[in-house]
Amino acid sequence: MKKLYSLLIVILLILGALAGCAEKKDESNTKVEKKSENITFPVTIKDALNNNVVLKKKPEKIVSLIPSNTEIVFALGLGKNVVGVSDFDNYPEETAKKEKVGGQEINLEKIISLKPDVVFAHASNAQNSTDGLKQLTDAGIPVIVVNDAQNFDQVYDSIEMIGKATGEKKKADEMIQGMKDKLAEIKAKAEKNKVKKKVLVEVSPAPEIYTPGKNTFMNEMLTIINAENLANDQEGWIKIDQEAMIKRNPDVIITTYGYYVKNPAEQVLTRKGWENVKAVKNKQVIDVDSDRVTRPGPRIVEGVEDLAKAIYPEVFK
Repeated sequence: MKKLYSLLIVILLILGALAGCAEKKDESNTKVEKKSENITFPVTIKDALNNNVVLKKKPEKIVSLIPSNTEIVFALGLGKNVVGVSDFDNYPEETAKKEKVGGQEINLEKIISLKPDVVFAHASNAQNSTDGLKQLTDAGIPVIVVNDAQNFDQVYDSIEMIGKATGEKKKADEMIQGMKDKLAEIKAKAEKNKVKKKVLVEVSPAPEIYTPGKNTFMNEMLTIINAENLANDQEGWIKIDQEAMIKRNPDVIITTYGYYVKNPAEQVLTRKGWENVKAVKNKQVIDVDSDRVTRPGPRIVEGVEDLAKAIYPEVFK
């Protein structure tokens, strides 16, 4: 099932196409404190589809239709309030004990039976679920469509939206600031790299190898850690030309499909025609946790650090 979800993500990304802070420390702290006041209900949320969704009270029962939303809700300390999650949810471990409400197709009867105070949907698949989401709203269940984040600022927007909707804006602001601080720390450390390494990221295995180009989350992550994305001259998520990538001679090859392909590094290291590529000759082929580097939630910063450790182990020990 997770393999299916990964492939669906790749397809959606293909079809679809840091925040730095220069303020003084005391000014930054003041700014955060001003933002961190919790809200009172009722509250109106403008979601990713520009719908104004009114929540009359702080939600006590929450349904999430996509893993990234679920991770945000749990990170806000609201795991006990989650009554339903998607079939694809796998983190944190407690999600295994939650009611499953469907995958690509949602189980409307199940969701309605759970009587949630809010349903967090997602812009990446909302268009395919228009009728179903309308049935939920017609049943009197508030549905908030969270934005499909394609960069860190948009992840912060997702966290802020869910934080506001759940009455946990202060925790959301603290989480965002913590993520920004950690990214700044990683970026500063990455600037110590003596050599900027050339990196090829494979999000699917041969023969249909797809990689992220410019204007993708992964490209931004590589930029933060001072690495060169070998596909940054192309737009979005593209199927690679193997011959062209061999000529570009990556120093490091990152794979993200180890959870459904056995020994991904070995597959790359034994791939015909790639014998003279630096990454292959030097055995610099590393698989990283796909969820941490592709799921736009709180753990995305951990994903940046995973990439940094894989590409620059001499700096990120």
